[in-house]
Amino acid sequence: MRPSRRPIAAFALAATLTAPLTACGDNTTAQPAAADGGKLAVVATTTQVADFARNIGGDKVTVTQILKPNIDPHDYEPTPADITAIGAAKVVVKSGIGLERWLDETISSAGFKGVTVDASTGVKIRQGNGDEEQKDGDPHIWHNPRNAKIMAQNIEKAFAAADPADAAIYQKNLADYSAKLDRLDADIQAKIDKLPPDGRKLVTNHNAFGYYIDRYQLEFVGSIIPSFDTSAELSAKDVDDIVSKIKKTGTKAVFSESSLPPKTAEAIARQAGVKVVAGEDALYGDTLGPQGSAGDTYLKMAEHNTDVLVQALGG
Repeated sequence: MRPSRRPIAAFALAATLTAPLTACGDNTTAQPAAADGGKLAVVATTTQVADFARNIGGDKVTVTQILKPNIDPHDYEPTPADITAIGAAKVVVKSGIGLERWLDETISSAGFKGVTVDASTGVKIRQGNGDEEQKDGDPHIWHNPRNAKIMAQNIEKAFAAADPADAAIYQKNLADYSAKLDRLDADIQAKIDKLPPDGRKLVTNHNAFGYYIDRYQLEFVGSIIPSFDTSAELSAKDVDDIVSKIKKTGTKAVFSESSLPPKTAEAIARQAGVKVVAGEDALYGDTLGPQGSAGDTYLKMAEHNTDVLVQALGG
């Protein structure tokens, strides 16, 4: 992870002059962080935890989503509007495991006095191989729906503690959403089971799908960027190595990701003589998609990724 290059503290004064954010119910535009009609004011960092927060909070919360769809979270630079939103919030929800390295300084600049929820609490974290730039472990925990359930539970606990009057509603919303996550998990497993055992090989833009691979017993051949972090540098040797692995293992496709340019994936696929999956079929790795896309919610994202994988790999 590279730290933010902007001097965050310098935003503090500018943030006080920033106009309120525009309210919106989707995941593309931030909502006001200030409580509206008694609603709990929540800031969520990533597209995934923002979606979880909306499902758990329902109409009892207003959710300000900091990261926009298809924006790479690994090298995010906070804005004055982010500081304004956090300063007015009662609860801040983060994905955790070092994904939001910019957040602590931003919270400090905002003078935030509420509760910060680490949605990763209780999740078993995958570790790197020593070459990974992400020293805290693999932050892409949401790609296992069972981890998503834990993340939703952490959010529900925080909402209930911050707003005890509506605790029963948050609990009901959690139960409903958890049931959907269970169905999603079963659906993904059923689709993956259709793949031939020797055809479950995966090559992606970067190492973002480890939890998915572990959960559904796929074979990770490699990633174009050999890191959890998209800001890692790609060398000529890395390119040669992944092309060689694709050819040696008989991998059928290279999967591009929605938040990353597809050119390198396309070039490697050409060198290896396999197809590249990109464009509208690109996987959602680090981020959900914009409203109206195939990945504009967590549930839709996971189904899209699975359907694309199964089709491309011959299921």
